[in-house]
Amino acid sequence: MLTVGDILPEFNLTGVSGKTPDSFAPVTDKSYEGKWKILFFWPKDFTFVCPTEIVGYGELNGDFEDRDAVLIGCSTDTDFVHAAWRTHHEDLGDSPFVWLADEKKELATALGVLAKGEGVALRATFIIDPENIIRHVQVNDLSVGRNPQEALRILDALQTDELCPCNWTQGEETL
Repeated sequence: MLTVGDILPEFNLTGVSGKTPDSFAPVTDKSYEGKWKILFFWPKDFTFVCPTEIVGYGELNGDFEDRDAVLIGCSTDTDFVHAAWRTHHEDLGDSPFVWLADEKKELATALGVLAKGEGVALRATFIIDPENIIRHVQVNDLSVGRNPQEALRILDALQTDELCPCNWTQGEETL
């Protein structure tokens, strides 16, 4: 698995930002140059834990944008499956960030987050700086959802370029 200090690998995937094929567009490792990126994977569309995470991240989209960061979701499903899930799950239709279709499992494999037995992406979160350097990695078991607020807290800490103690939050003193 790639880790802190590694470079985000090159990729060229289809991103889905809506419910129809006209919302499909290529997204590459260079698509968001100069921005912080929160790249998070979920195992499969049309599941139970995944939409709770997608909605949770989506609710914080404006907070991430305020920090010059872009959310990028990804699973190993296809672009058409992403569009169908957005269409048929009322909480996901207006998701404010792009979902990558890693159907060949190339990005999940390159990052080392493909679950060996299941052949789907683990619940992995990468915080990547504007130079495409991975600055944070978290991987959860397939059965455990993440806390998007914690990703925001870690982004805040990374952006200080200071030493941040345990449970530090934005506005508190650094060390």
